[in-house]
Amino acid sequence: MNCKKIVIWSLVVGALLGVTGAVYAADDMRGFEIAARSDRTDVGFGDSEVELQMVLRNAAGQESSRSLRIATLEKPDESVGDKSLVVFDTPRDIEGTALLSHAKILDPDDQWLYLPALKRVKRISSSNKSGPFVGSEFAFEDFTAIELNKFDYTYVGEVPCGDLTCDVLERAPRYENSGYTKQVSWVDQTDYQIRKVEFYDRRGDLLKVLEMSDYRNYEGIWRAHKLTMSNVQTNKQTDLLYGTYEFGTGLAENDFVKGRLSRLR
Repeated sequence: MNCKKIVIWSLVVGALLGVTGAVYAADDMRGFEIAARSDRTDVGFGDSEVELQMVLRNAAGQESSRSLRIATLEKPDESVGDKSLVVFDTPRDIEGTALLSHAKILDPDDQWLYLPALKRVKRISSSNKSGPFVGSEFAFEDFTAIELNKFDYTYVGEVPCGDLTCDVLERAPRYENSGYTKQVSWVDQTDYQIRKVEFYDRRGDLLKVLEMSDYRNYEGIWRAHKLTMSNVQTNKQTDLLYGTYEFGTGLAENDFVKGRLSRLR
């Protein structure tokens, strides 16, 4: 090949790579914009409290149930994560067990678990957040706020999802020690809410699928009232069935400090 042909071929390859790079960049930007629109439908709730049931179902279909409550304090600045507190009320053997989470963006989330039987507060290490939370199919990692800037996004396409049409996004964790290599989410084009998420383990295999349904609108703030996490590798399943949310209950920073865990009722 003579020098002239080499130059022409280099220009052609360069142009193709430039177009390909632009397509990927556009998909990344579109993915982020859709995720941001969904995330920002939630802005402005301030704080919330809700009671719910956790139903665990093993591979044989046997069920057990727990009652719990979740309090959340919003941090409207997207560079700062929300704070949440999960407290179990029943059954008796886990009554009073509590998980306090301070979500971060790129730094490891701060999480503390209070075990009343031991009268001890245990800090959850960043390398252990992929472990199951109280035997459920939800990991400790799943119980922190899904902050917008914790992920890189890529737009995949659009698909029917029930009676709606959903945009499909791939999101890759930007923070260290995630139990997931990627997550694939379905965001509806009508209310901009997440309807399904697939979680892929550290080997890149599909691990579990989260379906979110029974959405209700609280004066512009949407909440799903049924979350079903199905582990496709073990055939186990956990449902979270939410009651009615209360907003603006007066929660403050001092309601979400480690020192209060041992004094919860």
